[in-house]
Amino acid sequence: MPDTQPAPSHEMDGEVTPIALTEVAASKVAEIRDAESIEDHYALRVKVMGGGCSGFQYDLYFDEIAEGDQVFDSHGVKLVSDQMSFMYLMGTQIDYVEGLQGAGFKFNNPNTTGSCGCGSSFSV
Repeated sequence: MPDTQPAPSHEMDGEVTPIALTEVAASKVAEIRDAESIEDHYALRVKVMGGGCSGFQYDLYFDEIAEGDQVFDSHGVKLVSDQMSFMYLMGTQIDYVEGLQGAGFKFNNPNTTGSCGCGSSFSV
């Protein structure tokens, strides 16, 4: 099983950091884990897939750690990403937002060059 690396704060002086959750997002992940009785050995997989209006889209789901995964800890949540996705996600901070148009996880990704109105797809 890969070693877990702590995800440093995104406020480091111009330094790109691994994938991280905000405290609000981490709290929501814990709430979902409890509500759906998801076992502790499952990590939150952060994935990039082809598709969406802008070429790529994000995916989040609970999954087992696979060989070759990048593994991080952010506010007590174990995050995993495959190597291909990680190249697009380096430095991304995931937040959870609620508003008039609904609620959901928001990806603040410094690697994107554009996104669409739906907020769930991006281009690089």
